[in-house]
Amino acid sequence: MNTLTNLDITMIGIYFVVTLIIGLGFKSKIKSTLDYYVAGRSLGVFVLMSTVCASIIGGSAMIGRGGIMYTQGLVGIFLAVPYLLGTYAFTVMAGRIHDVGARHDLASIPDLMGYRFGNRVRYVVSALIAFSMMATVAAQISAFATILRMFGDIDFHTAAWIALGMLILYTSVSGLYGVVYTDVLQFLVLIVAVYIILPVEGVIAAGGIGNIMRSVPPELLRLNFHPEIVGWIFANLIFTFAAADMWQRAFAAKSAGAATKGMLLGNTIYGLTIVITAFISLSAVVLYPNIVAEKGTADAAVPTMVIRLLPSGLLGLVVAGMVAVIMSTADTVLLVSVQSVVRDIIGNACPKMTDGQELKLTRLFTVLLGFGALAVSLYIDGVYRVLMFAYTFYAASVGVPAVLALYWRKATAPGMLAGVAAGFATSTAWGMLGRPWGLSEALVGAAVCGIFVVGVSLLTHARSPSRMVDRGHPQKEKSRRFSAGEALLAE
Repeated sequence: MNTLTNLDITMIGIYFVVTLIIGLGFKSKIKSTLDYYVAGRSLGVFVLMSTVCASIIGGSAMIGRGGIMYTQGLVGIFLAVPYLLGTYAFTVMAGRIHDVGARHDLASIPDLMGYRFGNRVRYVVSALIAFSMMATVAAQISAFATILRMFGDIDFHTAAWIALGMLILYTSVSGLYGVVYTDVLQFLVLIVAVYIILPVEGVIAAGGIGNIMRSVPPELLRLNFHPEIVGWIFANLIFTFAAADMWQRAFAAKSAGAATKGMLLGNTIYGLTIVITAFISLSAVVLYPNIVAEKGTADAAVPTMVIRLLPSGLLGLVVAGMVAVIMSTADTVLLVSVQSVVRDIIGNACPKMTDGQELKLTRLFTVLLGFGALAVSLYIDGVYRVLMFAYTFYAASVGVPAVLALYWRKATAPGMLAGVAAGFATSTAWGMLGRPWGLSEALVGAAVCGIFVVGVSLLTHARSPSRMVDRGHPQKEKSRRFSAGEALLAE
């Protein structure tokens, strides 16, 4: 088994230094919280493509899904395909999201909810986003800790603390500017190192694709669905419609066209990595069939393949690529979680707070929510289960309301509150009951949520109209926040 040599450590160190320099280089661009959270609405197609792809291909996708494919085979692809289809559907929405954000000075899903339905809806949705994104950060901490444990012979708890420290330092400096432009570097490194070099080396070592298909256990080549897998599939699909990090990218685009094209290209490249991850995992099955017994978790499949297969120098490049995969997602979702607390809850409750005060609170909550993510990562075992824990209840309670808030004129505040509450309660109760009839709690919760949003909105629309968003040109003068009591008739 290979170990990290001085050359490998040097390459990893250079990568971290360059990443930090890029992040620090954009610190001077932060003049306001709008700069911090949506990069001044300045992102072009290539930057959006890179950051979208790098953010989606996180530790849960590579480490977690790789572990699922190692133990359960090709059925793991169907965990990713619904998410991919959902991201393509989101691509259609991205241009409208940008236009709505630019016209009405919106930077997040809670901003949209607050504009249309008032602060009660904003606060509820903000709290759900903050917690679900924090739990998603936990998935990345778990993946990062797995890599540190594999390559540095460090116990999981210590590795998780190291991961947290690096993440907080990396995220708090320059907001979305630093996140997206370091994502460009991370995108290039992870594609070359993880999704080109590693699968080629793995397939060659395993004797070629034909030998892999002949050698893996036949059950791994069958699509053996079970209730947990089905639940994850629906959670992935519904989640994409309200993926707060993707909404943030659409709001940050410099134009509607850039938002649509960047999303489309990033999602397409992500689709290719799904198939590549399957080849990596099946190669690991052939080469190292006893990983779970040796390491105690299937999450170790991809890291084990890296450290045992690759020569010095190349090993350091691939480890840097794996770190890039994880950090590009972790910094994004941590930033969204912080934005939901500081800008969408505290900022609207304290309208006299200055940008300087808000930026200080942002950095404080980067630390606090980072510790919350650490607690989740240490409490729930398995990277992909940590991610699905976050996705399921969020998808059930916010997915449908987010789309209706963007498009449906008759949606009302009572309808939104009823739908979010019903979706959250139903998905939670359904999971505790053990998924009766094998139905996913994400699917059942989202269905109940939609019924309540539509039903209650139709009953209350005449006496509780909402403010409707439109597609006009950006206003020259934009108010930063909106009163909870503002409500105008739909156009």
